[in-house]
Amino acid sequence: MKRSTGARRASDGLRGALAALLAVLLLGGCASLVGRATAGLGRDLGAGVLNQDDPQTVADGLPAYLLLIDGLLTSSPDSADLLLTGATLNGAYAGAFAPEPERRLRLALKAETYARRATCLRAKDLCAALQQPYEEFAAAVARLRVRDVPVAHALAVAWAGVLQADPSDWERIADLPRVEALLQRTRALSPRHDGGSASMYLGVLNCLRPESLGGRPRDGMRYFEEASALSGGRNQMARVLDAEYCARLLFDQERHDALLAQALQADPVAPGLTLANTLAQRRARLLQESAKDYF
Repeated sequence: MKRSTGARRASDGLRGALAALLAVLLLGGCASLVGRATAGLGRDLGAGVLNQDDPQTVADGLPAYLLLIDGLLTSSPDSADLLLTGATLNGAYAGAFAPEPERRLRLALKAETYARRATCLRAKDLCAALQQPYEEFAAAVARLRVRDVPVAHALAVAWAGVLQADPSDWERIADLPRVEALLQRTRALSPRHDGGSASMYLGVLNCLRPESLGGRPRDGMRYFEEASALSGGRNQMARVLDAEYCARLLFDQERHDALLAQALQADPVAPGLTLANTLAQRRARLLQESAKDYF
């Protein structure tokens, strides 16, 4: 039987506005203004990226902002907002735009490092449990509260990004239950956080393996449907990943084709989802082309 060759997941968690940051940099020596700007950078950087309908523009421009975040962290190493932004931007570039495996892994590892540093600043109990046995880690995850969702979710996504970038490392693969525990907890605490992306990631994780090897594809489909519903049907990436991971795993061509058709017929322009939807539609066309060789 033929199996899916895997997906290139677009990150759906970039935040904020690029213009404000550029204005600050152009002001040069005004250190106090830079300090005020960086305090809100984690909340503000990225809305222009999220709403961009030309992925190549993002691919060409995003590296400059990776360098920028690194530079700002040199003077503000304990800014959790900046660390979260760095984790998100590096993870997004690694997952969506870095074609070389070594570079993809390097960026994904940087994203994970930043996410762990932010976790240790904002969620010290979880930080202390990261290197502990699973039972202690799970107990710390269970104690997370709504205020912890941003760092816990960023950590889960960055962690998953490393596993995606280096799927041959079995020591890393052994961390999957920890990633899933974080996603389950953030989903329970704030299901709409980051556009419901926890549900989408859980959909992928449950459809990575057939049922005979411990996968739960039926659960995976329900998670994807939940992610789509949380966006009011505007998140086309949920439909495309459902088709690629779950429908193909189950060899359900009818579901596969219907999901791709829905994604392609939808208007990709949606607040906070335009870039992800544009990438999703690009992926949907490739999946349609390969379907005749798969089913």
